[in-house]
Amino acid sequence: MRIMVMAGTSDSTVLIKKLKNLKNDIYIMATTVTSYGAQIAKSAGANTVISKPLQKDGLTHIIKKHHIDILVDSTHPFAAEATRNAIQASKETAITYLRLERPATTLPKNSLIHPVASFPEAAQLAKTINNGCIMHLAGVTTLHHLTEVIDADRIVARVLPNPYSIKKSLELGLPGENLIAMQGTFTAEFNKALMREYGAEVVVTKDSGAVGGTTSKIEAALELEIPIIVVLRPEILGLEYEKVSSSVEELIELVLKSGTLDE
Repeated sequence: MRIMVMAGTSDSTVLIKKLKNLKNDIYIMATTVTSYGAQIAKSAGANTVISKPLQKDGLTHIIKKHHIDILVDSTHPFAAEATRNAIQASKETAITYLRLERPATTLPKNSLIHPVASFPEAAQLAKTINNGCIMHLAGVTTLHHLTEVIDADRIVARVLPNPYSIKKSLELGLPGENLIAMQGTFTAEFNKALMREYGAEVVVTKDSGAVGGTTSKIEAALELEIPIIVVLRPEILGLEYEKVSSSVEELIELVLKSGTLDE
């Protein structure tokens, strides 16, 4: 069996490891958008890693060239274009498409929680809610939406501890002391400590699910009575017709049922 895993989340790392344990001769090709992600996928057991963004035609070419049987899309819930490209490429090459997507967060009913549909909307809302410190907990790739409308000196951002994220944040104008370079999913208590330390008066995050720490971020903000803006996941047309799993174990069951494992 030859499987392409479109990686980009912690779930995809676990998935690659478990797939490699299914059968010794399973070939796994992982795709990532950063060299950092490529290193993680390789260490997880991927045979080959392609480290660059791929459009639909690029995916189609690779699927045909490497005789891929199954495409597993485990990209981030906000990587809508990647998922659309994956669905289309799978259909064009007549291979199995499987989606691994962590469950969405059920938002509590609270006046401090502000769900919005996009990051530009989140930035405009953050600008109007308060004139103080805005803590951005939604990744470096979305940080520019805030810096386009808000003074960078007011923004504190938690980003991954890699050269790209730090360099990008500095290029957007954030002072070094406003950067928190950390990796992981943190407890509500830890998030509260950070919010207190930096004097956060508004928090901006996105619905990455419990695995992505959304629940603990919301809990921390509510306990401190800080408004929190949550960007909801984009809707992806066509995904409702595909096989979507909410856990690695469920996804592997679908792989086992694909009928190609023993070929």
